[in-house]
Amino acid sequence: MTQFADTSWGSSYRLIAADKWKAKSAAMGRSVTEGLVEYARARPGMQVLDLASGTGEPAITLAGMVGSQGHVTALDLSSELLEIASDRARKRGLNNITFQEADAHALPFADKAFDLATCRFGVMFFKDVTHALRELARVLRPGARACFAAWGPFEQPYWQATMGVVVKHVGGPVIPQGGSDPFRFARAGSLSDVIRDSGFADVEEEIREFDWSWPGEAAELWDYAQAVAAPLRSLLGRVSAEQWPAINAEALQTLKKYSDNEGVHFKAQIVLASGKKST
Repeated sequence: MTQFADTSWGSSYRLIAADKWKAKSAAMGRSVTEGLVEYARARPGMQVLDLASGTGEPAITLAGMVGSQGHVTALDLSSELLEIASDRARKRGLNNITFQEADAHALPFADKAFDLATCRFGVMFFKDVTHALRELARVLRPGARACFAAWGPFEQPYWQATMGVVVKHVGGPVIPQGGSDPFRFARAGSLSDVIRDSGFADVEEEIREFDWSWPGEAAELWDYAQAVAAPLRSLLGRVSAEQWPAINAEALQTLKKYSDNEGVHFKAQIVLASGKKST
């Protein structure tokens, strides 16, 4: 099977899903999830496809919106992540959601099967974005929207307070040439260009700020940031043993500037983009 993301990225999400991080990671990303769901404008009765669904968002939230006459299909390459998502759905009593292990480049669905598609922090890692989005268009009904959330620039407070500290000490590129790049669509218009080139009409794009807050201490967030940084593994791999004490000290000092008694608080710049299947 063709992989639509580096397999190391799936390993990263397994760490996110571990009991140690699961609840706090979900809390940190909740504002973005809610923003994408609002942007997607799901309605009761819709058939929805959520690509790269991971541990289940926004698919689970959408399932609560489309109601008993609607249905959500959550798709991901990782069966482990989908098991976690399925367990979350069961605990919420949802019976209008299914979980499908599959590749976004070869969707196992009939033509014109869905009324809406979403993808939260996944489109950046598709190996052939145009191919994947053309495949997505195939399974959408005429007039259906595809809605995406992607990271804005690396040059924003959360990233600068974590991986930016590492770059400051070790130098070199944040992402190696050809590597999986979370910031692939940070440049204004780059995601909408790909959506348009994939055959979608009425393409829209904007960058919004969302709350991005860790409900815990700075030291815990620094541990988490390193644990889930699979696309930035080569960056962390350039750190020598001698450099780590200074990096750790500076990262913690920087993160504490954003901390209070309730957690560590940032505003995240996120790209929201969409297109509509015209025929």
